[in-house]
Order: sequence, then structure tokens, then C-alpha cells
Amino acid sequence: MALRNPSAGRRMDGDSREGGVGSGPGGGSKDAGAEDYENLPTNASLSTHMTAGAMAGILEHSVMYPVDCVKTRMQSLHPDPKARYTSVFGALKKIIRTEGFWRPLRGLNVMVMGAGPAHAMYFGCYENMKRTFNEVLNRRGNSHLANGIAGSMATLLHDAVMNPAEVVKQRMQMYNSPHHSALRCIRAVWRKEGLGAFYRSYTTQLTMNIPFQSIHFITYEFLQEQMNPLRGYNPQSHILAGGLAGAIAAAATTPLDVCKTLLNTQENMALSLANVSGHLSGMANAFRTVYQLSGVAGYFKGIQARIIYQMPSTAISWSVYEFFKYFLTKHRTEKTTLY
Repeated sequence: MALRNPSAGRRMDGDSREGGVGSGPGGGSKDAGAEDYENLPTNASLSTHMTAGAMAGILEHSVMYPVDCVKTRMQSLHPDPKARYTSVFGALKKIIRTEGFWRPLRGLNVMVMGAGPAHAMYFGCYENMKRTFNEVLNRRGNSHLANGIAGSMATLLHDAVMNPAEVVKQRMQMYNSPHHSALRCIRAVWRKEGLGAFYRSYTTQLTMNIPFQSIHFITYEFLQEQMNPLRGYNPQSHILAGGLAGAIAAAATTPLDVCKTLLNTQENMALSLANVSGHLSGMANAFRTVYQLSGVAGYFKGIQARIIYQMPSTAISWSVYEFFKYFLTKHRTEKTTLY
């Protein structure tokens, strides 16, 4: 396995650009860790991308899960009077005080089981597709279009795994949910609504996540070019760029997330008020129902919680992913050198 040129900075996404690695946008001397990182192979293996991606997904969703619980409830179109919240932190305090300390974590186990393989496939697919499209579209460097297309393709795999986990997780998160364990929730949904219930919001999920990931990656790459122009390994810039990119993408796609939540939860009171008999399905129907019940403002329910959730989530995901990619690749390189 060939080692890269020491003068080439290590890119976050696995590609490289020429230039020394400074300590940040203001420059500075290289430290030992940065020098080690520069001497890693140019392209990490697929297994490294997938393992690092799985770790990033699990940690991201685990750390931010309580805020995700609040986001789900704040997107409710017709919440119970006891479950009306005005702020994320106020909601967390109220949930813990009235429903118990562990209530915001209900459903975490099913999310972890979905996030690991989903993020493994996502990052593995993204890195490989991005490299391929960059070679086709822009042989001389980085292409934002290539990154956006690669992220969109990776989303197809990610959401195929995550959608059933999202359905179970969100039903367990709702106020006064009858589901107290993931297994019982899966059985109940399967028995009453069939297998299709786990993918009822899949098209909406894709419609939301494809533009979300496109905005996310294009914004991230743009911010990296501004804050870290040499594209060296710089954890601070990855955290800041990742967080800002996640916040912008989250705000822009909130209306789609509200519709996805309605399709996943099949909120009984909301559907009754909208005179929907049976189960609501389809993105167009979800959009009409949200507008019928809450007007334009309904599309932005929970936007504060969504941004507060997504901003640190993407920052955690990028920093953890890059750390494990660095750690695993360095370990493999050292092993190859020894033997």
C-alpha cells in the first residue's frame, strides 16, 4: 500500500490537495499528530470507512437522543395539553419531572441497532461514490456537485435501514405511547398495520434526506474551503463546519421532517380532526393534512428542536467519523510496517 506525499494535506473525505497542514485557518506549526496523519495512505479501505461510519452513527444518535425525543413531540400537530412545550430544555425538564428520568431515552436501543449498519453503509457508499464522481466530473480537485450526488446515492442505502427504526423510535417517543419496549412496538405495528407500515414514510424520508444531505455536504465543503483552505486534518474546522452545515440543512428541510413524523406516528387526534379514515400515506397527503390542520406555520413545528438536535449531531458525526478513520488507518499502516 503506497504512502502519500508528506507535503499533501489529508482531506476530511479521503481525497487530498497539495499544501502543508497548519493548526487552523490562522496557520501555525505542525504537531506530531498532524505529521502522523499526513503519512497515512491516501485512501482508507472500505472496511475502515464502514467501521468509522458505524461508530459515528451510534455516538451521534446516542448523545443527541433526548433532544430527538423532544423534537418528535414538538412536531405533533395536535399534542395532548400535558405535552405542549415552548422550548427544548423546558420540554426535557418537564418530561423528566412528569414521566421519569429515563423517559427521554425510550427507544434508544432500536435507534442504536439501526444507526450502526445504516451509517456504515452510508459512509462506505459515500466515500466510494464521491471518489468516482470526482474523477469523472473534476479530475483536478474537489467537486461540490460530485459530493452532492454521492451523498444522495448513499442516502438511499442509509434510509432503507433507518426507516423502520425511525418508525419504532418515534412511536415510542410520543407522549402517552402504549409501547414500552421496541420488540412489543414492532409486533404491534406488524400485527395491526403490516410490513408496509415500516416504510410508509420512506419516500418522504428520501425526499427530505436527499436535499438535506446535498445541502449538508455542499455547505460543509464550502465552509471547509473557507476555514481550512489547505484541507489538512483539523478537528476544530470539521466540528464547526459540520455543525453549521447541519443547522442550515435542518432548517431548510423542516417541512419535510414534519410530514415524515406525521406519517411515522399516524397521530390519531390529528388524523381524526383532518377526517382521515384509516392510515395516512404518501407525502402529498401528509403535506395537505399538515396545511389543513396548522396552516403554513405547521410546516415549521419543532424547527428550534430540529436545529438544536442537528447542529451538534453533524458536528459529532464528522469529528467521530474522522477520528476513527484516522485511528483505524494508522493502526493498519503500523501493522503493515511491522510485518
